[in-house]
Amino acid sequence: MRSPLAHPRRRRTRAATLVAALLLSLGAAAVPAMAAPGPKPSPAAGAPPVVAALSGPSAAPADGPGDPWAVRPYMGWSSYSMQVYSGNGKWITADQLVTQSDAMKAKLQKYGYTRINVDAGWNDGVDANGRPKPSATLYPQGLRKVIDHVHANGQKFGLYMIPGVGPEVYNASLPIAGAPGCTTHDIVAQPIRPADYWHIGYKMDFANPCSQKYIDSIVDLFAQWGVDFVKFDSVTPGSGVSDLSLDARDDVAAWSSALKRNEIWFELSWAVDPKYADFWRSKANGWRIDWDVECYCGDEALTQWQNVARLFPNLATWWRYGGNGGWNDLDSLNIGNGTMDGLTKDERRTAMTLWAISAAPLYLGNDMTKLDAYGLSLLTNPEVIAVDQAGTPARPVSTTTQQPTWYTLNADGSYTVALFNLGRADKDVTVNWSDLGLTGAATVRDLWDRKNLGRFANSFTAPAVPIHGVRLLKVTPQPGATVAVNDDALRVAYQGEWSRNGGREVAATAQPLTVNVTDTGNPTPPSTAGPVRTITHDDTDPAIAYVGSWSQSTGRGLGDFNDGVHYTERNGDSFQYTFQGTGVSYLTELDSSQGDVDIYLDGTFVNTVHTGREEGQPRLTQQTVFTVNDLSDGSHTLTAVKKSGAFMLVDRIDVLQPSLLDPPAASFDRKAPSDVQVKLQRDGTEFIGVARDGTALERGRDYTVSGSTVTLRSAYLAGLPLGAARLDFAFRGDQLDDVHATAHNGDSVSYTFTGTAVDWITATAPDQGLADIYIDGKLTGRVDLHGAARATQQKAFTVSGLPNKQHTFKAVKVSGDLMRTDVIRYTVR
Repeated sequence: MRSPLAHPRRRRTRAATLVAALLLSLGAAAVPAMAAPGPKPSPAAGAPPVVAALSGPSAAPADGPGDPWAVRPYMGWSSYSMQVYSGNGKWITADQLVTQSDAMKAKLQKYGYTRINVDAGWNDGVDANGRPKPSATLYPQGLRKVIDHVHANGQKFGLYMIPGVGPEVYNASLPIAGAPGCTTHDIVAQPIRPADYWHIGYKMDFANPCSQKYIDSIVDLFAQWGVDFVKFDSVTPGSGVSDLSLDARDDVAAWSSALKRNEIWFELSWAVDPKYADFWRSKANGWRIDWDVECYCGDEALTQWQNVARLFPNLATWWRYGGNGGWNDLDSLNIGNGTMDGLTKDERRTAMTLWAISAAPLYLGNDMTKLDAYGLSLLTNPEVIAVDQAGTPARPVSTTTQQPTWYTLNADGSYTVALFNLGRADKDVTVNWSDLGLTGAATVRDLWDRKNLGRFANSFTAPAVPIHGVRLLKVTPQPGATVAVNDDALRVAYQGEWSRNGGREVAATAQPLTVNVTDTGNPTPPSTAGPVRTITHDDTDPAIAYVGSWSQSTGRGLGDFNDGVHYTERNGDSFQYTFQGTGVSYLTELDSSQGDVDIYLDGTFVNTVHTGREEGQPRLTQQTVFTVNDLSDGSHTLTAVKKSGAFMLVDRIDVLQPSLLDPPAASFDRKAPSDVQVKLQRDGTEFIGVARDGTALERGRDYTVSGSTVTLRSAYLAGLPLGAARLDFAFRGDQLDDVHATAHNGDSVSYTFTGTAVDWITATAPDQGLADIYIDGKLTGRVDLHGAARATQQKAFTVSGLPNKQHTFKAVKVSGDLMRTDVIRYTVR
């Protein structure tokens, strides 16, 4: 069936009547009854770019403790989905909250669900010090009585806030509690400007100490009430505005300071910008990575499959930022009642699995008094809950398939593996141990069925995984197996000033050599074509960072690259791609449903491109709407921002890089046969081999290698058919195309494992020097990482014969401009 985008139409948005009901008349209040995101205009030409280069965390989350009250993802319930589903923002009455608390205690609490979080609409006006006051209508006996009931049930209680100060609070110039001489009039930034997406409150001036005092006074009041959690909405950059025209980072820092002092959980919403992931992580205990999960389709359903499926590409960007006191928030888990959820049974199980392997907070949006038996079985499976509470987000093997594998390496040396089927037919789904970094046999356990499946040598195939279904496995390496731990695995610990990639990585790649075979007796001279190559990246490439409410459309049958695109309907949404090379092209569709897109290169506005067509004109696919080919060879960032039209699409991005082959094309004549020599433009140790149509040529017979020169034997070339033949030259790169690096002597990388041997596999390069190796805290040796040329995946250190117990490997930088680390590999016994 053709994608809806083949005949574009607007998806249903929030009804105006619902929005009117949910946004309270502020009076002097500082927060809205309920947030109602909508489209915002993209930045004007010349405005700062929406996003900048993504990098991994400066250090893996495991290298330091997080807030002790947030060491695991929280489990509980949020009122927002039911407020939307009921169409009544005032659904959150005292009776409703008490009823939900009692239902949680009866059905879910023994499994770890302990939080009752109330969303927007709980307040009505402010007190004499400008602090939000609970609604007397919703809570006639006081909100404190509801909080006390929740606490008496052994649960925690949360409330909702947004940035800024309400206009009436500003105009009233109220005294700030605990801050003599400070008033609410003093703390608004001048000139007056909005603080939030909806323009409800005024931006605060945090250069004035009174602003922090005001936030402190609110949080101290919350603490007196017994509040344990604050959801902070409309956090920018993100939440529909990433051009810094709204920037709530000062608000986040102020609230973080006050909340940490009171040990109150701090959750950011609704779709924060990943460019600032390290900042969010330093201030908060959780952050929403995407737009609302609710479908806003009245009481027809709470959510829909599309709103679950769109999380996969975002998680490919965000997974490495979660863990250890700060968690990627996927929004409410609406899977508890099949007549309410808007999902099939398989989709409900897939959602629970995705939340669990992502170590995301598990909080329901359902009415807990109406959970069905299947929903309860999903929410209370102890082995699946344990995956979530282990706190290590999973990563994808690949995002280019409709049957993706996601996995994480656990502290006990086992893997958690999820085999998803996002496609339109039941499919067998296979995981190869090599894709996990595992060599050797492993046992497999099905965590949903809670049964052991046996021992498997190299892979496991889950038969006939249903449409939108999943299998969730525990894979345990057996004695003799080796486990390769990539540098960005979350359990690798870094001390010092490390960064991920930053142009210091080398990616595995391949380049075709076209050999023109003739029989004229007059061989063609070697090619002198331009020394560049084009590398095509599909829209599913995990290195493309999508900011905003993006979704995928697959199986389109329209001629798109790999038959799919990413798309968004919101102005201001953007994508960003950081690449190494001399040029880049953005390819998309041209259609009457599309409009203008602003293009930035390396943070500078370039121009606005038009992706629309006149009504009645046919759709065009794989169209280049922007290209540049004269950049300096290095790291660059392409950013594109939706400005107008119903849709913006991304099909593919083409990158120009210097040729790895000299010449980039060759010829062979059967009547004047001779060997063909090709000089490699990368170190010869990086060369893997040559293949034609996926079949490898035999080294020594079909070709030889001497240093950086590959000689194609005439005997092989004579067997090629007349015309153009393509031979693919493959080159190795850093494992998974990434490294961590530091420039500071004394910085270290370490990993704790249980086994009998360990190897350190990393790069050698001219800019590297010496490193000291420690095993279990004892200096074991010094290794030299210097090399005449950059070489990947070199075994820099190895030790075997260790006692079969827990050990810690540690490498410390001694000298050189840089030290890189790529893989730590250990042997299981």
